[in-house]
Amino acid sequence: MSEPRVVSPGFHARVYARVREVEPGYVTTYGDVAAALGTPRVARHVGWALSALDDDSTPWHRVINSQGRISYRGDTGRGELQRALLEAEGIVFRGDRVDMRSCRWRFEPG
Repeated sequence: MSEPRVVSPGFHARVYARVREVEPGYVTTYGDVAAALGTPRVARHVGWALSALDDDSTPWHRVINSQGRISYRGDTGRGELQRALLEAEGIVFRGDRVDMRSCRWRFEPG
């Protein structure tokens, strides 16, 4: 007997569509994206979807962890690029954190 799927087919496309809603100057979290998709417990899958991204129209750099930090996961080059892209959009870091109260994106229900 196979285990039930955690995410359904087309999940990556749905992740990318929600992430494309996040406007410059804002950030969201993996968990926020998962919740916006109606599946708040699959934040890790959101991260996996973004790591598989091959679409320049999706602003992956606007997704950070719930602590307001970039998740480097052993790839410091990508993390440094993410920070540079965010700073270029006006996101201010205090140390290694973003002030989530001032720039956290709120998804519209749907």
